[in-house]
Amino acid sequence: MAQYIVNWLLLGCFYAAVGVGFSLIWGIMNIVNLTQGSLLILGSYAAYWGYTALHINLFLCIIVAMVALFCVGWLIQYVAINRVIRAPFLVTFMLTFGLDLMLVNLMQLVFTANYRAINSPLSNVGITIAGARIPVLSAAAAVIAIALTAALSQFLSRTRQGNAILAVGMDRDAARLMGISIANSYALTFAIGAALAGAAGAMLAMNSQFSPLSAGQYTLYAFVIVALGGLGTPWAALAGGLAFAFAEVFAPLLPGIGFGLDTGIAFVVLVLVLIIRPNGLLGRPFYS
Repeated sequence: MAQYIVNWLLLGCFYAAVGVGFSLIWGIMNIVNLTQGSLLILGSYAAYWGYTALHINLFLCIIVAMVALFCVGWLIQYVAINRVIRAPFLVTFMLTFGLDLMLVNLMQLVFTANYRAINSPLSNVGITIAGARIPVLSAAAAVIAIALTAALSQFLSRTRQGNAILAVGMDRDAARLMGISIANSYALTFAIGAALAGAAGAMLAMNSQFSPLSAGQYTLYAFVIVALGGLGTPWAALAGGLAFAFAEVFAPLLPGIGFGLDTGIAFVVLVLVLIIRPNGLLGRPFYS
């Protein structure tokens, strides 16, 4: 049982990293960003090439991925999304869907569809506590995921630019009257969301295999995690990630449930949570 608990906590923290950027963009910009999975995989490639080609320290590769994806996110927002930000929800939904297809196909063209992973001296290192094995890289990724969630929460609540982002999410017209640049706030929001996806992608590359074909899976996971946790605070993504991972890890222990149905049970939990709490576990207005 101790191993199941460890697996749940580590997987839940990683899922939080997958969902927190998606939650930020959705909560502030009211955009369901379907490029989240492809941005995450792009972050995996940034970390992978930083480690294998540039021989950058393994954990510094997370920063490399975040910086690279911050720039990519800013560019996507400035070139494409900013043009339709006032359009109906369906327009932005379809735009991000098209951008996702473009990014996935570009990655397949440039990197091929072969699965890759970062193989480092720490890849097979783990410690055993109370009979449970804890992989060092997975534990490090969990700590970093929590640290990034806390950093985002502090940025939004403690800094002037963070308060400006929250003000835009609360009331765009009122924020403009207060002298806040809506375009800059949206660009920064999307860029931070993309950078967080890049960090999750780097963690994925450190602990598992990845390919452009995995992009759609992680977009779906991000959506489910945010739906479970709710919008309104970065910590909701952590709650959603832990809830999703709990169902996935412990479902095979139920009588008659095999390991092939673990993800299906997780989606059943999603439906039940939305029936009981439509706003998610910690859902509230993002600006409150």
